[in-house]
Amino acid sequence: MSRWPFLDHDGPIPIAHRGGALEGPENTMAAFAAAIDLGFRYVETDVHATRDGVLVAFHDEGLKRLSGRPEAIADLAWRDLETVRVGGGHAIPRFEDLLEAWPDLRIAVDPKHDQATVPLIDVLQRSDAIGRVCVGSFSGRRLATARQLGGPQLCTGLSPKEVGQLQAASAGLPMRIKAGACAQVPPTVKGVPLVHQRFVNAAHDQGLAVHVWTIDDAEEMQRLLDIGVDGIMTDRPTVLRDVLMERGTWN
Repeated sequence: MSRWPFLDHDGPIPIAHRGGALEGPENTMAAFAAAIDLGFRYVETDVHATRDGVLVAFHDEGLKRLSGRPEAIADLAWRDLETVRVGGGHAIPRFEDLLEAWPDLRIAVDPKHDQATVPLIDVLQRSDAIGRVCVGSFSGRRLATARQLGGPQLCTGLSPKEVGQLQAASAGLPMRIKAGACAQVPPTVKGVPLVHQRFVNAAHDQGLAVHVWTIDDAEEMQRLLDIGVDGIMTDRPTVLRDVLMERGTWN
C-alpha cells in the first residue's frame, strides 16, 4: 500500500485526460461521466479560479476556444460563468461538483494559475478529499504552495526542476528527489525521449511512480506499459481500456 491513497491501484493506472477529450466535450460532467461509465476510476482535469474565487474545471485561461467568448475565467464572477456553455451546450463544472458527484473518483488536478492554488487546497480540505487527488503543475512555485498547505498527506507530481533531477539520476548521477510522489511527464521533451527504461527504473529506485501524458496511440501505450510505467493519461479512454484488457491488467 502506498503512502498516498491516490496511488493505491492494482496495476497500471488508467487516467481519462480531461475526461477523455477526444471522445467527449472536455472537462465537462458529461465527459467525466462517460469515462466512469467505461470503468475509469481516475480522471485528469485542470482548474482555474473565477474573479470571486470559485474553482472550476477548465483547461484554457480564456473561453474563446470552447465557447467563442472573449473573456478570461479570472475576469468573470461565478454567477456569470455558470451561464456559459461549451462543447455543444455543456456547463463548466465547479471542481467541488466533480468531487461531490463521484465520491470515489480520484483526480489528477493541475492548478493553471497561482490564484487557483489556495482555493484548490481549501476545497480539498473542506471536502475531505486530500487523499483522492494528485496535484501536478509546470510551476514549482504552485507545487510548493500546494505541498505547504496540503501537508504531507497530499500526493503531488514533480516540478520541472525535479523531473530534471530524475533525468540526471537516470543517467547515473547521484540525485535524490526530496518531494513528490510521482513523475507526471510527457514521453518526449522537445523531441528528445524522456520516458525510457532507465528513467522508469530511476523513478522506481526512489519510490516514485511514473504517469505519462497524453497517450492516444495503442502501440505507444503498449511500449510504455512494457517498460513499467505506473499510469497513462489519455484523451481516448476506450483505446486505453482495450489495451489494458488485452494485457489482462484492466480493473
